[in-house]
This record gives sequence, structure tokens and C-alpha cells, in this order.
Amino acid sequence: MRKDWDNYFMDIAFQVCERSTCPRLHVGAVLVKDKRIKGTGYNGSPTSLPHCDDEGIGCFMRDNHCVRTIHAEVNCLLEVAPDDRKKATLYVTHFPCPECQKLIITTGIERVVYAHDYSPECNWFKLAPWIEVVKLDTTSK
Repeated sequence: MRKDWDNYFMDIAFQVCERSTCPRLHVGAVLVKDKRIKGTGYNGSPTSLPHCDDEGIGCFMRDNHCVRTIHAEVNCLLEVAPDDRKKATLYVTHFPCPECQKLIITTGIERVVYAHDYSPECNWFKLAPWIEVVKLDTTSK
């Protein structure tokens, strides 16, 4: 049976997360517009800086979060031209944190599809009803 588009692109997000360099959580993101992939991202350190999984480096923890890495959503959005972000769909393996939510809202993305829950202290998407947020059921995989 042929996969629907949401499951197809989410599978790609899970492949992308395998490039993550933070051992705490591997997150992948794929930005899609008109059924075409515009960009991908995974959580990892800024270009040319040491990664969490480099020998002897480890995570830099603040408030129980690793702040050494750039989040997958940010890396994905940095890769994509502004016009390609507008009215696009972002597939992300985990529900975005509040800072990523604000960036997603600002860039004009109109749909966010995620697989794993994350309960941030603030859900900015509730203040942006024009963004459709969908939890994809991945239990059958």
C-alpha cells in the first residue's frame, strides 16, 4: 500500500534526525511546499564548533536542556529561502520548543506535523490559529 504524503515526509524527517550530534535527543525536520522538499535540518552544533558527541565534549546543560546545539527546526529554516517558507509544511520528529514555535510562526509556515510529544512551558501555536498543528500517529510503524 502506498504511503500518504504526511507519513512519507515524516519518514524522511526520521532519517534526517540520524545526523543529529546531540546524544540527549535526535530531532529531524523537513520543510515541504507543494509536495517538494525545500530543506532539512537536525539538531547539532553551529558550523565549525565542537559537537556534543565529540570525544570529551558532552552537552552544555542549562535548565535541563542542551544549549550547545541549534535545533533541527532552526537549521531547516536557515536552509530555505523566505518565499519557500510561506504556506509550507514543517515535518518535525518532536513537537517544537517555544523558541522554535515563535520562529515557525514568524516565517509564514502554515502547517506543522510532528510525531513525538514534548510539553513545553508555553505553546505559542495556540495564539496562532492560522497554523494547523497535527500529531501524526506513528504507533503502527
